[in-house]
Amino acid sequence: MAIIITDECINCGACEPECPNTAIYEGGVEWTWGGGTKLTQVELEDGSVVDSKDKQEPFSDEFYYIVSMKCTECTGFHEEPQCAAVCPVDCCVPDPDYEEELKVLQEKKAWLHGEG
Repeated sequence: MAIIITDECINCGACEPECPNTAIYEGGVEWTWGGGTKLTQVELEDGSVVDSKDKQEPFSDEFYYIVSMKCTECTGFHEEPQCAAVCPVDCCVPDPDYEEELKVLQEKKAWLHGEG
């Protein structure tokens, strides 16, 4: 499953530099698929294709947020999600809306980073 940042976030920013997939963004900041990945374009669920450099709408205007489609819970990089490990208020928690098995997380990591 992906990680989500709850509204207990104090906007300290400790989590953002720890993410190996660049899936964490400051509230109000647009995100891209390409940031921190090897993706050049992405086919979305509706069949449309977006350039990885195209800016996407922020998921939150108030708090740091995690792009769940880029979150791999640090699989293949660390033993545990680093955002949760460094969060001083424990607001980086599993997202029940994005439960993913280890194999899916490994495949997502490979896709994001162009690993065969």
